[in-house]
Amino acid sequence: MRLAILLSTPPESGDLEVVKGIIHSGLKKGLSIYLYLVDDGVQCIEDKTLVDMTDKGLKLYVCAYGAQKRGISPSNVATFGGLAVLSELIKSCDRFIGF
Repeated sequence: MRLAILLSTPPESGDLEVVKGIIHSGLKKGLSIYLYLVDDGVQCIEDKTLVDMTDKGLKLYVCAYGAQKRGISPSNVATFGGLAVLSELIKSCDRFIGF
């Protein structure tokens, strides 16, 4: 099963902790997890636990426009792209959750 998650809120909102819990549980169950960070959620790219989850199978995507607007440089742990990437994730995954 493939799960796509959209996170648009900043790290201090509390949603990041919920998302990390979902990702951790899903990866343990063998799910393919795709996380797209957009708007204030792009700031979550700096969360060490989230970055470490990419080594465990998390596929991490970041809105390039949102990152540029907030002064966040491209990173080798995430794929930077636009809303077309998000659209493909939604279309190709079995489930979609938005925060």
